[in-house]
Amino acid sequence: MSVITITKQNFEQEVLQADRPVLLDFWAGWCGPCRMLSPVVDEIAEERPDIKVGKVNVDEEAELAASFRVMSIPTLVVIRDGKVVNQSVGVKPKAAVLDMLK
Repeated sequence: MSVITITKQNFEQEVLQADRPVLLDFWAGWCGPCRMLSPVVDEIAEERPDIKVGKVNVDEEAELAASFRVMSIPTLVVIRDGKVVNQSVGVKPKAAVLDMLK
């Protein structure tokens, strides 16, 4: 599956009502570490159809980022059944990101 751009408008439908776990990547275009993590997140989206992957641009969706108390980026959040079950800040190797989804 491809990565979905998450906005305030589609958040409830794409994330809270998702029928599978959701991996959210909070990022910004000016963030170097975000650009390092992005290909890893994209790979997971392609390889794992059982996971929904979304990206939240913190500059465009500041309110959404604030609701998750995102203070540093990149921040990854795993949501299952509408609840946050895991969260991490910073660049992680692919194996560590996959571990978050277990």
